[in-house]
Amino acid sequence: MTENLMSSLGLDRPESGDDAVVPFTLDKLDTRGRTVRLGDALDTILSRHDYPAPVARLLGEAVVLAALIGSSLKFNGRFIMQTQTDGPVSLLVVDFDAPDGLRGYARFDREALVKAAEEGRTRPGELLGNGHLAMTIDQGPHTERYQGIVALQGNSLEEVAHTYFMQSEQIPTQVRMAVAEFTQKGDHRPHWRAGGVLIQHLPEHGISHMADLPGDGNWDNPETADPEFQEADGWTEAKTLLATLDDLELADPDLSSERLLFRLYHETGVRVFTPLPMVERCTCSADRIEDMLATSFTAEDREEMAVDGEIEVVCEFCSTAYHFNPHQFEANN
Repeated sequence: MTENLMSSLGLDRPESGDDAVVPFTLDKLDTRGRTVRLGDALDTILSRHDYPAPVARLLGEAVVLAALIGSSLKFNGRFIMQTQTDGPVSLLVVDFDAPDGLRGYARFDREALVKAAEEGRTRPGELLGNGHLAMTIDQGPHTERYQGIVALQGNSLEEVAHTYFMQSEQIPTQVRMAVAEFTQKGDHRPHWRAGGVLIQHLPEHGISHMADLPGDGNWDNPETADPEFQEADGWTEAKTLLATLDDLELADPDLSSERLLFRLYHETGVRVFTPLPMVERCTCSADRIEDMLATSFTAEDREEMAVDGEIEVVCEFCSTAYHFNPHQFEANN
């Protein structure tokens, strides 16, 4: 690479590596985007529950998508992505705690999953089935939540993301994601990794509404997409180049986000901005659960929860077990 190319791409500074989101713009193509590489953070989320591989891949895609969207938040808050469907994987929940925290879990029917595998129905859309995907922005207890909902009708998360942005934000968007297991020298087991790229077309004059705020997009009415939208040449080129990415490139542990973008867009030009670190972080705590038990349940309820004189609460996200004496709450009542 020439020095100018390296500088314009951001390779004149250390490359971002794993567990980071890298914002970028394609000025000549009127396009902006984000790319993410997830290594240890994703492996921790997926490995602690020992999910079957098809479930792990699907939850991994959901984590990638949440990182790409949630990392655009310009305030301390939460971005929550949740699917509820009738498929073998009936529930996916990913919680992005701005500016950098990720956690997630999946709920699935093991018998239905085995049957789907025997019948060769393990593509993401087939595992999800029919239902809906909800994306929620929560800025805190004193502000109104904003939520967008899109139908899941046997579609992949990539396809649903495209539909969501056109309906809720009226922003042409393309997403590519891949999740895979890699075994490297010295590893005792395979490790989960993932990568993803999200690009969006900038409206005329470069003014647009980001996905992080409701803006003028209608989050509550998904029937407002503009049927007269005419695709620009720059956007067509940006999408066409993105489509050349294969799954191995997206998840390759030896290919940084910066070098991936150089492969894709060096002929048209790309500007890369400061990477945003991502970490696996659960927000559960003993104090929060104790408060929930004290305020949401009666003394009789807590007695019924107790086993051998102890209440056990296990976090669905991180599997941490918390233990309480049902009588410790009596002083608060």
